Amino acid sequence: VQLQASGGGLVQAGASLRLSCVGSGDTFSTYTMGWFRQAPGKEREFVATIRSNGGHTYYADSVKGRFTISRDNRKNTVYLQMNSLKPEDTAVYYCAAGRPILSSLRYESGYYYWGPGTLVTVSS
Repeated sequence: VQLQASGGGLVQAGASLRLSCVGSGDTFSTYTMGWFRQAPGKEREFVATIRSNGGHTYYADSVKGRFTISRDNRKNTVYLQMNSLKPEDTAVYYCAAGRPILSSLRYESGYYYWGPGTLVTVSS
């Protein structure tokens, strides 16, 4: 699966952005899709993930209530709606595909395929 994320940009605090990640091939719908982010000088961290059928979603505490992950398997696309953005949300955002077990959902090791990332910058 090849992944391509888009939708990043420069916004002010409090604004919203929607990231998209399009996957290639006809197996996209079989993968759990996750979003991770890496801020300057920090380790990459989990943001959100959604199971293959969209039935279950999981979020990092830092984004819960502000971000929403969703997917459209007909379009091979996963989305990350980001509301009430904060300067600390500034990072490169990566989408990833995998088949993680429950205990691995929040870890990079649970995902096989990664996109190149899209930069989100939130100014104060």
